[in-house]
Parts: sequence; C-alpha cells; structure tokens
Amino acid sequence: MSWADWLNGRGPDVAPSLLGAVLTSRTDQGRVAVALTEVEAYDGPDDPASHAWRGPTPRNAVMFGPPGRLYVYFSYGMHWCANVVTGPDGTASAVLLRAGRVVHGHGLARQRRGPRVGDPALARGPACLTRALAIGREHDGIDLGSGGELSIEPGARPLGVSVGPRVGVSRAPDVAWRFWVTGDETVSAYRRSPRA
Repeated sequence: MSWADWLNGRGPDVAPSLLGAVLTSRTDQGRVAVALTEVEAYDGPDDPASHAWRGPTPRNAVMFGPPGRLYVYFSYGMHWCANVVTGPDGTASAVLLRAGRVVHGHGLARQRRGPRVGDPALARGPACLTRALAIGREHDGIDLGSGGELSIEPGARPLGVSVGPRVGVSRAPDVAWRFWVTGDETVSAYRRSPRA
C-alpha cells in the first residue's frame, strides 16, 4: 500500500492503522519521534462531534483535504491539538493524535515538557504530544509526506487494539471511534464530557 493510499479513507477506517505509526518533528533544537498509541476519528458532516460538521470554515479548511495534511487547532484557549487529515480530497475527515511513546529525542521532549515528567507521560494526551513535538499553529496544513519538518510513517502494528468512546465530546459521546494500544502505559485516561 502506498503512503497516499494509507491515509486516503474515512477517519474511522484509517485511525486503527495509525497506531504504531511514527510522527517525527525536526527543529533547530533536534529531532523528536513519537510512536502513536492512541487516536480518535472524526468524520466531517456525518459526525456532530467534528469541527467540520457544519461545513468548511477558515478554521477547519485543512480538514477537507488532501489527505496526509496536519490539521492543528487551539483547544480550550490553552493548548494545541494535531490531527492527521484523511481523504479523499474534498471530504472532511481527520484523526486526532491523542498519545504516543517517545522513541527518539527523550531529552529534548523532556526539556519541552518539564524535568519531572516521566517517560510514559512525555506525549500522553493531545496537548502533551504537541508540546513534546513542538507542534503549533504554524504547522496547520503541513504535508506530512513531504519529508520536511514534520513527517509520519507507518510503524510496527500493535499486538492488541482496544476501541471505545471518544474523550470529552458532548455530541455523539458514545460513538466508539477512539482506538488505543491495549495496556500501553502512555495511553491517556478516558473522561466523558459532563455536557454529554
């Protein structure tokens, strides 16, 4: 399967294949790589929890393709979240990157996250993952297949994958489009939205 074909599908179909994939950030400070252990799918106009549910806006335009772009947004006025856009082009679908295991650049990731943060928590949770990888607004729309500052490649498939409802969404809270590596210590805790 080609790189483009890998990501060219509905978010719920692509999401499990992103587990084990390696997201790499290259900056002047150095390189940090994270193997993904937890993701959540969002499926555009068919998904009331998706940012694209009501159609395209300047904020969500990247979600409408092409696949393999990074959709970055500011959450709760506090932190950045990153999503891999899935296809086909013109269809809004994306996979939120919720957690991962740092596999390269532990020292730099810890410098960004804080000296007291243990290895399993360096990229546990969407905000921690973007902080460890130094992902911000300037990366919105970047092509993850270009081999540039940010890239993603398939990795080792996990032996076990668990499925459950998405974290913190008030609409469609019971849709089981959250996928994680079973038993992995880097996976974030499930929290249901009090507004659900």
